[in-house]
Amino acid sequence: MNKLIRPMQLLALQRPLLANTQLKALAPALTQSGDTGDKCGLHTSANGALCAKWNKHNYGPKKWLEYNKTVHPPQEKDEEPRNAYICHMRSNIKYSPDKMWYIAAFVRGMSVDEALKQLDFVLKKGATDVKETILEAQQMAQERHNVEYKSNLWIAESFVGKGRVFKGMRRHARGRFGRVEYKHCHYFVRLEEGTPPEHYYQPEPQTPQQQYEHWLEQMRSRKIINSL
Repeated sequence: MNKLIRPMQLLALQRPLLANTQLKALAPALTQSGDTGDKCGLHTSANGALCAKWNKHNYGPKKWLEYNKTVHPPQEKDEEPRNAYICHMRSNIKYSPDKMWYIAAFVRGMSVDEALKQLDFVLKKGATDVKETILEAQQMAQERHNVEYKSNLWIAESFVGKGRVFKGMRRHARGRFGRVEYKHCHYFVRLEEGTPPEHYYQPEPQTPQQQYEHWLEQMRSRKIINSL
């Protein structure tokens, strides 16, 4: 038994040395392109952004930011002033779009200040990315789109898109394996100048008397088929 234990101990001691020599041999190949740090050829970025070397043919959505370049015609004197708006996005977030949808729908229709307060108490990983995107859009609105007060903004649109999906393999017992998917998502937000509407998702709710009159009108306007 001792004859087997001694070679295994020696192998365990030599394993870190072998790993170091292999990394030194790979170092020239990784730095050949001139990249260093988190821009290397290996996908090691922890901030959610995909390495450009592994994402050459997919630059993410582009149309959403083009709305910021729209030039509107001059308004008439009688027209209501057009509110300023800013479209912003964050692409390839390392988070499932199904989970991010709940956070995006949660802040929809809120003022910017209220949304930032509420996101501080959302115990989800994607809430950090949503908050940072809203803050970036708020700063862009004040610096590039001539918004006077940064607190006079509300979230007019907030939705999620599906990003890249990397497929991997997960080992199971008895030599079996299963497929695992590493999902990414894109987050889109549009801030608009002014105060948010009182009822964002639906019109103003009716009183019980109004509901009764609406029901009574429906009942009186019924048509009985095949009757006199």
